[in-house]
Amino acid sequence: MILHEVFASEQIGFPILSVLLFLPLVFVVVLHFVRDDHLAYKLGLAGAVLELLLACVLAFRFIPNVADMQFIERGFRIPFLGVGYHLGVDGVSMLFVPVTALLTVMVVLYAEYAVRSDARHYAMATLALEATLIGAFVSLDMVLFWIFFVLELIPSYFLITRWGTGARRQQAAREYVIFMSIGSVLMLAGIAFLGINFHNASLASGQGSGYSFDFVQLLTVPVPEKMQTLIFFLIFFGLAVKAPIFPFHTWMPKVLEEGPIVGMSVFLVGVKLGTYGFIRLVIPLLPEASKEWFWLMALLGGIGIVYGALIALVQTNLRRMVAFSSLSHMGVVMLGIFSLNSYGLQGGLLQMINLGITGAGLFFLAGFLHTRVGAPDTSSLGGLVHSVPLLTATFLILALAGVGLPGTNGFNGEHLIMLGTYQQHWYMAITAGLGTFLTAAYFLWYFQRAFMGPVNPALQKLKDLRPRELVIVAVLGAVIFWIGLDTGPILRTMNGSLNALVLRVKEGSYIKTETAAVRP
Repeated sequence: MILHEVFASEQIGFPILSVLLFLPLVFVVVLHFVRDDHLAYKLGLAGAVLELLLACVLAFRFIPNVADMQFIERGFRIPFLGVGYHLGVDGVSMLFVPVTALLTVMVVLYAEYAVRSDARHYAMATLALEATLIGAFVSLDMVLFWIFFVLELIPSYFLITRWGTGARRQQAAREYVIFMSIGSVLMLAGIAFLGINFHNASLASGQGSGYSFDFVQLLTVPVPEKMQTLIFFLIFFGLAVKAPIFPFHTWMPKVLEEGPIVGMSVFLVGVKLGTYGFIRLVIPLLPEASKEWFWLMALLGGIGIVYGALIALVQTNLRRMVAFSSLSHMGVVMLGIFSLNSYGLQGGLLQMINLGITGAGLFFLAGFLHTRVGAPDTSSLGGLVHSVPLLTATFLILALAGVGLPGTNGFNGEHLIMLGTYQQHWYMAITAGLGTFLTAAYFLWYFQRAFMGPVNPALQKLKDLRPRELVIVAVLGAVIFWIGLDTGPILRTMNGSLNALVLRVKEGSYIKTETAAVRP
């Protein structure tokens, strides 16, 4: 498989991906020297907004319906290690950059309500986290991707321990770091085997003896099928913990309940770096192993759907319910991705974007409730529709989008996954449909008990959405209905890359590899 590259200098005239990567870090450095929290908050918000504007420019200049890697930048390279500075985006990674930037703006915007102390360091940690996520999405060198994958732990740890709301946040943060570290080590081992395989292929072809971890170059070299299985599971464990996928999810409910009510939780639920890695790394580089083990991925996804939904159904705390809801929806995404056909991949990728909006939106809403009543538990809620009708309407819209109501962003993704899974096997489609049914059950269960029913006298004088909250809700609602009513632009963005990926899976990594140049 050979991917053409379009350089940023030809496409837009300046290294926009490097600017997107380092701009948040520049603001982090500037904020380090600012001592006034109010000024720091304004500077942090300005940096986040500027990043979002650049991400929108990137999206508008992106060429849809092609498989090319675009906005390519190549910098330093360490030949004996095979590691280099190689950035670029295609129809898959392109979609995650503006979503990450948008969520960052909303997290910083809400910080004035959610963060009671040390807004300066909160903004620094949030922008640093954004930089690591953007770096992972635009990296085309596998070691560089891994470095950003690991660096994300640093700001995450401080966000959980410093601004978490639970008494056990230190323990939750340590557990998060331990899980991610183990997964990262296994992933690095898998990436190392890819570089070794490239080295061996280079020697066999007589074109050199160098190593390479360049994604575009690795695609040109087939991996022996036995070695594929080993690499497949090594990388799988790292990504499965990050996603998370059942049964590697045990850290997530603790972090989402004990951690920050908005910040870190929004990124964990809204930015799907783990499942992105399956589309970016696992399927294109290891197509034979992906076809061989799709049944196991579908099985884990199916168990995750049912298990996560049933646990969500008995939760009374909104944060825990959204945590297990996210696990269930990750199972649906896995079914779509490992259907390994166009419909399933389109639906899986679209749902990853959709969940970035609806899942993050639900945690914002949990934050709105937390600032008003404390823990958003049904035992202390009831009849909220009478005192906070706008907040009630917000929850209902987000819940219906999560269920996949026609007209919302969730519908088209669910529909495509159903089509893709049915093409692969009917039982996968039934499991995906069961997930939709159970999603409706737990969302409507919580809605009935928290927002409808008898009025809790203590909640009669609650204030409805404040100006900044209204801005966040308006943006989320606009994106939900825009994607739901006009999915075409997003599908055109991803189609070229996904069609090439489907062809790669169909033909395998050994087809036509004799024409591919191996450049050590």
